[in-house]
Amino acid sequence: MAQSTTTVRRPATRRRVTFLVTAAALAGFDLSAKAWAQSNLAGNPLEGGPLDLRLAYNPGVAFSFAAEAPSWIVIAVTAAITLAVAVYGWRTAATSGRALTVAIAAILGGATANLIDRAGDKVVTDYLHTGWWPTFNLADVFIVCGGIAVVILSWRHSEQDRGATPAAAD
Repeated sequence: MAQSTTTVRRPATRRRVTFLVTAAALAGFDLSAKAWAQSNLAGNPLEGGPLDLRLAYNPGVAFSFAAEAPSWIVIAVTAAITLAVAVYGWRTAATSGRALTVAIAAILGGATANLIDRAGDKVVTDYLHTGWWPTFNLADVFIVCGGIAVVILSWRHSEQDRGATPAAAD
């Protein structure tokens, strides 16, 4: 009996570690890119065609929403949402598939990176500029792509559930 409990816990632990390591790696990658942007793009944007590298700061959240709100409120709400994503990801990582685990880790990694960046100077560093969309950063890309993946994976999972036939009664 103890062996089967240990066997069940190992995959769950491995999935949770994968979740945390993936989130931390994505957050670290974005924070490194933000540090590079602050050092190299101030007053010196790089034009690259459809995607330019241009330094900008956002005191609000998505699309500068709540930019006029006190920074402590934005930080507190962002921290609460990030914590909720972390708890949800931790709990679901034990039983979910790899794709869903990575998708939630992408959301957590992006949210964590933006929260850490904002905690320092009350703004989020943005550096990806298209000209037709507000300037954004990799953390934003991770959050959006992770969210889209969660929706697609949930939709696919619900489609599979609807296709399953109930077991016949004996």
